[in-house]
Order: sequence, then C-alpha cells, then structure tokens
Amino acid sequence: MHPEMHWIGEAAVAALILIGAFFLLVGSIGLAKLPDMMRRLHGPSKSTTLGIGSLLIASMLYFVVAGGKLSFHELLITIFLFLTAPITAHMVAKAHILRATEERKTLPSTGGKAGWATIDRA
Repeated sequence: MHPEMHWIGEAAVAALILIGAFFLLVGSIGLAKLPDMMRRLHGPSKSTTLGIGSLLIASMLYFVVAGGKLSFHELLITIFLFLTAPITAHMVAKAHILRATEERKTLPSTGGKAGWATIDRA
C-alpha cells in the first residue's frame, strides 16, 4: 500500500474515533443531566447511536487500511444499531406515555378513544 494512503487512512480512523467519542460523551451527559424521562431518551437514542456507529466505521476502516481486508461484522452491527435504536426509543416513549397518567392529560387529543400510547381499534 502507498505510504501516503496509509497516513490518510490512519488520520481518517483517528478522526472517526474522536467524533465517536465526542458523540458518546454528549449522549452520556444528556442521559445523566436532562430533567425528565422523555428528554433523557434523546441522549442514548440519538447521539450515542451516532457515536457507536462512528466507532464501528472507524474499526472497519482500520482493518481495511492496516490489513487490506474488508470486515463486514462492523457494518452489520452498525446497520442493526441504526435500525433498532429508533424503534426501541419509540417503544420506550410509548410505554412512558401509557404509564404516566398525569403527563398524558397535558397531551393534545388524538381524535380517537384509545389515546397516545395504544392502538385505536376500529
């Protein structure tokens, strides 16, 4: 492999690791410091997902640059993470709305009988 490409690859891996660490730190601080459960949900579901995704892509790029072999394990984990994290956050938010009766009273009407956290059967 060309020496300049190796240096550029290492710089890209280092940048992705720093970006991932930054997003993980921001997500962790958000999880610890935000005032209520619905706002706390954004820390792990948004920024931490980007942080882990960045670290996994950095790992994948490292093995391409250092070993010359493409590793699909990290790509599969990243795809799984980006598919499941929003769904999990949505389900946790729905469960919170279902259980928090005082907060549910402040939400606007859905136009149906069941409300925000359940399916309105026809």
